[in-house]
Amino acid sequence: MNLSDSRGEFKLNYKTDECISSVKFSPSSSQYLLICSWDGLVTLHDIQNNQFRSKYEHKEPVLDGCFQDAVHVFSGELSGVLKMHDFNSNTGRVVGSHESAIKCVEYSHEMNCLLSGSWDTSVKMWDPRTGHCVGTFLQPDKVYTMSLCGEKFIVGTAERKVYVWDMRNLAYVIQRRESSLKYQTRCIRAFPNKQGYVLSSIEGRVAVEYLDPRPEVQKKKYAFKCHRIKDAGTEKIYPVNAISFHQGYNTFATGGSDGYVNIWDGFNKKRLCQFHKYPTSVTSLSFSTDGGVLAISCSRLYDENPPHIPADPESCVFIRHVTDQETKPK
Repeated sequence: MNLSDSRGEFKLNYKTDECISSVKFSPSSSQYLLICSWDGLVTLHDIQNNQFRSKYEHKEPVLDGCFQDAVHVFSGELSGVLKMHDFNSNTGRVVGSHESAIKCVEYSHEMNCLLSGSWDTSVKMWDPRTGHCVGTFLQPDKVYTMSLCGEKFIVGTAERKVYVWDMRNLAYVIQRRESSLKYQTRCIRAFPNKQGYVLSSIEGRVAVEYLDPRPEVQKKKYAFKCHRIKDAGTEKIYPVNAISFHQGYNTFATGGSDGYVNIWDGFNKKRLCQFHKYPTSVTSLSFSTDGGVLAISCSRLYDENPPHIPADPESCVFIRHVTDQETKPK
């Protein structure tokens, strides 16, 4: 389907029989998308031409990946192996490892380092030039999600803990917090303006939090219900699996196991729009750096077996060209 499709949306020419764990745009262009999957493959796609460009393999399911620049990427697998790959020369190497699954990887352009968060309860910092681990941040529990926030980074772990760290000082935690939501944390993403973060849980809720500890700032925080469907008098509540920020407008998209994507204006406490229903659970979202495109990955998650989803719809990625009407604060 071409880009003049009525919704400005098309399905990427990509196939996997497994769950898609992450989609991420290149930091330098909205043309290239990195896809990590439980099939052990990391693939690079050219979304402007809807073409597969390159791929490399892990021995185990890949839970996350990220770009360093246009051609160098990092990815972490279920067994704890961290890889780096150069798509230009099609060569790669093992950077290092954790003792358990690597759940998230983020490259900090401000600090020129890589962070990997693991179920082994640690976040490791790596120098991508030497491949050496240059620091280890011990977390209170298994790492589920992580987000960069300038020189700081925010980690969400099991047992609803949220730790805020400064990459320039490994010695101590800046803030020890607890999620304001009652259930397990699924995703955390920092506001591009670095004032706070958005946190989602498995129980159809999202919290908007602020980093400044002063009481007058803290009183601005709030939480709201979303990704819930009323059906014949009962409310079905779904996990909110994914969050991605529009870098220009500080608005954000959420994706849930209900198969919907919503766009929110967190500062004005408004929902800007809801897209149509996708074939199955939304597992990952990524806005391009310029905010013009949103990548949406859909895969069957076995958190439940809802009657409205037929047996195992295939995993797929949709590319949606978004408008200011959908993403800009009103």
